[in-house]
Parts: sequence; C-alpha cells; structure tokens
Amino acid sequence: MAHKIMVVEDDGPILEMMDLLIRKLGYEPVLVEDGLLALEMIRRAPPALILLDIMMVPIDGWKFLETLRGDEGMRDIPVIIFSAAPEVGERMAQIHDPRLGVLQKPVSLEDLKEGILKYLPKT
Repeated sequence: MAHKIMVVEDDGPILEMMDLLIRKLGYEPVLVEDGLLALEMIRRAPPALILLDIMMVPIDGWKFLETLRGDEGMRDIPVIIFSAAPEVGERMAQIHDPRLGVLQKPVSLEDLKEGILKYLPKT
C-alpha cells in the first residue's frame, strides 16, 4: 500500500499538478483545498506526510502548522511547505523542526521526489 501524502493547497490547477506528480512517484495523494478541513481529516486518518501551501484562506499555512504542532495526535507528521512566498525562507530560519522542510514553487518532479524521500517516515 502506498504512503498517503496530503496536499493542502487552495489553487485548483496546482492541486491537480501535485496530484499527477505524487501519483507518478508512486504515492497516494489526498487533496484538500481548505486548511480547516485538512486538520479535521488528519485527526481521523493521519497521512504519512503533508505538503502545505502558505498563502491560503480561511487559515494560512502558518496557522495550520501552529495548530498541527500544538495537537499531540498530529504534531509528529512531517510537513513540507511549498510556496512561492519570499518570507518563507526567513520564517523557516527561525523554526528549528527536523520534521519541517521547504520546497519553492514551482516544484519539479525531481525536487518533489527528493523532498518526499527526505521527510517521509522510513518504514
């Protein structure tokens, strides 16, 4: 059974592209356009890894991450932030979390593969 990778992204075309890339790499994508809905889904069935956009509504990626890390049942899930926002690098420099990575948009298949292999829990 393939690892489930949740993509939390509110841009439909990017979500579709990530779906194709994740499937091509042999994983099972779980696509969610709303951070609040994603948190509910994670509580019921945690994915192996989360790919997270930063600039979203009703909650942005930073608030999503804060909520995720504040919940004992979800805090250990690795997260890769993928964003084109320039402030991501600055914020990441302040966060010391070995379960947190970053990929710059647009993401290539090779970069996505490397990120997934680095952060996906080894089984």
